[in-house]
Amino acid sequence: MPALRAFIVEDSPVILENLVATLEELAQVEVVGTVADEAGAVRWMSRDPDANADLFIVDVFLRSGTGLGVLQAAQQLGVRARRVVLTNYATDEMRRRCASLGAERVFDKSRELDDLITYCAELAEHVDPRPAAAAS
Repeated sequence: MPALRAFIVEDSPVILENLVATLEELAQVEVVGTVADEAGAVRWMSRDPDANADLFIVDVFLRSGTGLGVLQAAQQLGVRARRVVLTNYATDEMRRRCASLGAERVFDKSRELDDLITYCAELAEHVDPRPAAAAS
């Protein structure tokens, strides 16, 4: 079974390291790239919006720029990969804003990490073995 290809936008090295290790160990996720800022995420998405990843995991507050900017760029670029947000600021208003920018889910870093892992594991069970660009 192919792994779910995930790209992570997170500026905390500690959180990033733990998240990558946990997802790869528990949820059959292959982390195909990481960046700590909005501009890096947009550059990465711009290379080939359909073939890079199956899932983007995005923090809201980044080293520079925001996760909201990443979500907006993904919409503008026509990125078909699923997008979720992992944040310490999972207020009702933030959840609404993220959803309006195409995020499927918003997970609270302090209380919903297990939910994110479960979500990724469920997605991994349904990964199309063909490259994303070839899938319809």
